Amino acid sequence: MGAIYFIRHGQASFGSNDYDQLSPTGHEQGRVLGAALKARGVVPDLIISGSMKRHQETAINCLETLGCDLPMELHQGVNEFNHENVIEVSEPRYVDKLVMMGDMAASGDPRRAFQSFFKGAVTRWVEGEFAHEYAESWADFRARCVAALDDIVKQTNPKGTTLVFTSGGTISVICAHLLGLSDAQAFTINWTLANAGVTKLLAGRDGLHLISVNEHAHLEGGDKALLTYR
Repeated sequence: MGAIYFIRHGQASFGSNDYDQLSPTGHEQGRVLGAALKARGVVPDLIISGSMKRHQETAINCLETLGCDLPMELHQGVNEFNHENVIEVSEPRYVDKLVMMGDMAASGDPRRAFQSFFKGAVTRWVEGEFAHEYAESWADFRARCVAALDDIVKQTNPKGTTLVFTSGGTISVICAHLLGLSDAQAFTINWTLANAGVTKLLAGRDGLHLISVNEHAHLEGGDKALLTYR
């Protein structure tokens, strides 16, 4: 059977001018992941990454530590949904990021306030009633992720190993698809996915098998700051 590892990117830069880049912690998470995969004896023969900066930076850090110099194939099908669009449709005032950050700061706990708001914004998007308001509807995002999964399975060697560097939303859709979960249940997975966590699938003649979800033991132990979720 071919093994496919879906890897969530390391911690991005929440609150900065460019969210789509890794924080210092995110860079270290990628290196720790590479060391963990090397210790497990993982030897990939296909590397796929979303085209977002945080995907590629995670891949570079991981692969350098893993000792893998294979070329990276960019696949936009595994890109994350446009979270900024989901936020701005839910609260048009937040087109101005300073307004959003000000509101969050006024709460006394910006990260918790943002998480609460973002869950509500995502729920509105997933419910689909206002699908026409979004740049990419939930239904279109879900279809894109499933199509990307099918494409990756076709590219995976029957006895090979593929690493896919992607995002939590994409991984959640793929897990929900394989488990037959509802749309609402899909994002209960997303909220628990650790940065640089690993979800493993096996692809064989009898179909796809979800072997593990959100492996993150490599981030636990010594430096507790390495275990992050946003």
